[in-house]
Amino acid sequence: MSVSKSEIVEMLRARGDAQAQLFHEARRQRAAAHGDGALLRGVVEVTNLCRVNCDYCPMRKDNTPANSIFVLDEDQIMARARAVHAAGIDVVFLQAGEIPKTTGIVGRVIPRIRELFDDRVEILLNLGGKKRSEYAYLKDQGATSYILKHETANPELHAELRYESLADRLKYMEDLLDLGYKVGTGAIVGLPGQRLDDLADDILLAQRLGVHMASVAPFVPAPRTPLENHPHGDVDVALNMIAAMRLVRPDWLIPSVSALEKTRPGGQVQGFQAGANVMTINFSDAKHTDRYLIYGKDRFVVRSAHAAETLSRAGLTAMGSPFVAARSAGRLGDARQAPATSELA
Repeated sequence: MSVSKSEIVEMLRARGDAQAQLFHEARRQRAAAHGDGALLRGVVEVTNLCRVNCDYCPMRKDNTPANSIFVLDEDQIMARARAVHAAGIDVVFLQAGEIPKTTGIVGRVIPRIRELFDDRVEILLNLGGKKRSEYAYLKDQGATSYILKHETANPELHAELRYESLADRLKYMEDLLDLGYKVGTGAIVGLPGQRLDDLADDILLAQRLGVHMASVAPFVPAPRTPLENHPHGDVDVALNMIAAMRLVRPDWLIPSVSALEKTRPGGQVQGFQAGANVMTINFSDAKHTDRYLIYGKDRFVVRSAHAAETLSRAGLTAMGSPFVAARSAGRLGDARQAPATSELA
């Protein structure tokens, strides 16, 4: 669908009846592209170590000496992957802070996970920026997809908050796409100095890149960061951005993220009402979840019961990975959802 920047900005401003109409159209487009299913992912957090010093993240490099560090080994990852498998979820999502060490750990465990699932599994990674050769190695081991959020398409704001250039971030994404990954990106709503024009650019950038997945999260201030006293991001703007992304690219996989629930109780239901069609369930060991400080120790951790209740309230059913279904049918580019055997269905 061809949508201009000015039209996206108007969508982001929508409130009241205009917002309800926007959400209705987003749900209609979602249903046409994906049916009434929501993809479930099972995330395992591999390490809270990170080499980057982003101003909004408590796992930033400067906090490393004060944080309680953990790094899972292959057997620990496999134990959590077995829990994902037992839940009937066919997306194993391995997430970590950005450090080189994860290439080897995750690369060695991927074949074991594929064997566990009889190769009917999407291996989704979120391990940060890496060399092209590392991405190629992980792909050769069986990785299917990769999330690398650009966070903000404003180059000056990106450099100010992440201390790295947007151009470098986009080069990583271009490498991933060129290597054949299904790629996801994402943005944060409510960063200091951010304008609605910037958020529209986030959507248009994702569209130009040709990614397969896109997300948005309201900013959540976290302790022991330079932005700990900055206000929360506007949840309504984040919801409107979900709807706008759905209208721009009806085929995208768009999650209703935990930051919505953290910022507003019932926020993830509203994310689905705005057109989202993905939910991530946390399968990390409880002793590690309060150390993976993505929003601080009091982040909202999505477990299976919450996911089941949320999908029920949103009128959606649990579905399996379209990438697994397409590969099995010989149609890797087909984005239509396929039924899963999830216990949440």
